[in-house]
Amino acid sequence: MSEGVLVQNARVLTLAGETPRRGAALAELGVREACDVLVREGRIERVEPEIPQATDVRTIDARGRVLMPGFVDCHTHACWAGERLDEWEQKQRGASYLEILERGGGIMSTVRAVRAASEDELVERLLERLAWMLRDGTCTVEVKSGYGLETEAELKMLRAIARAGEAWAGTVVPTACIGHAIDPHAGDSNVFVESTIAETLPAVHELFPGVAIDAYCEQGAWSLADTVRLFERAQELGHPVRVHADQFHALGMVEEAIRLGAVSVDHLEATGDESLRRLAVSDTFGVMLPCAGFHLDGRYADGRAFVDAGGKLAIATNVNPGSAPCASVPMAVALGVRHLGLTAGEAIAGVTTNAAALLGFRDRGRIEPGLRADLVLLRHRDERQLAFEFGGSPVDLVVCNGRIVFGGGAG
Repeated sequence: MSEGVLVQNARVLTLAGETPRRGAALAELGVREACDVLVREGRIERVEPEIPQATDVRTIDARGRVLMPGFVDCHTHACWAGERLDEWEQKQRGASYLEILERGGGIMSTVRAVRAASEDELVERLLERLAWMLRDGTCTVEVKSGYGLETEAELKMLRAIARAGEAWAGTVVPTACIGHAIDPHAGDSNVFVESTIAETLPAVHELFPGVAIDAYCEQGAWSLADTVRLFERAQELGHPVRVHADQFHALGMVEEAIRLGAVSVDHLEATGDESLRRLAVSDTFGVMLPCAGFHLDGRYADGRAFVDAGGKLAIATNVNPGSAPCASVPMAVALGVRHLGLTAGEAIAGVTTNAAALLGFRDRGRIEPGLRADLVLLRHRDERQLAFEFGGSPVDLVVCNGRIVFGGGAG
């Protein structure tokens, strides 16, 4: 039997109740002052004041600091090889993201590195990044493929993601982003798209049945019509779909995603008011990625309008080697409050209970008896500091699946 954990005298953000949250409910954090949380066997057992200590339980005195659910990062590209620092310098000299992509850089630079890397190398590099994320409080993370752009390389990425997930203390959720880009070296783009739909998708389905299928619908990448074709075939095979849409141009993908019943539309920087409203009243999540706007071009989705219209909001880091080299959920929260128009409470819900619900989890993202014990103890007594500060980690202690994995003498 593993050692239990008792966190005493905390300001607990329970986020208890229905999930996912919309509208005004998004900011309701379910705060309990001077509260204790008892964890045994990986689960939250009690949430109440003055829980007595026990010999088989490690006790942590929170001293009034904030205890909150472990972060859920619901959109990442954390599995990659190679770096793109030269391209970043090109960007600093005025080249746009799409211009770099058209020159064969951007995603294609990483595609070449991933194809050349071994599966073991991809596992090793992903585990390094997951270790950084865990120290910053991320206990559940979605990781996409998409830097293969050919069947075997995509399968290699998905195998590496699965292996890293088995070795990591937290939970890894794979996504097959097989529509991430159009390989300019594969010949006719129509042939490439057809190969992805007719060959790569069935191969993914055979080895990873039910995995979410993702695509990047944008000028210079997957067209609206081709993205819809991919998704309709994926759904016929029983796969949920997610989509990158409206990062630079609104091509009509938001409306198609709603029609298809997509799990989420991610990015939304270029989404018009009416499309954003339609998304907000649908069952599809809107995932906003402020780290990309911060790194690329200062363009952000309108989080305030989306929440006010009743949308199901989630926030994620989008960590990747090109447009968002940031694996810190606290940084995404800080940027979300500054640039998406959100309150600290709304942003916190977007990286906990709502992000968990998006990934299909009802056992995390909240602090309630019976749920998985993924917890983060902040250095602060006010959760607004999570959004106010940036540039350093606000995390003092991380409990993942009932075990202290960072801080508190974690070994």
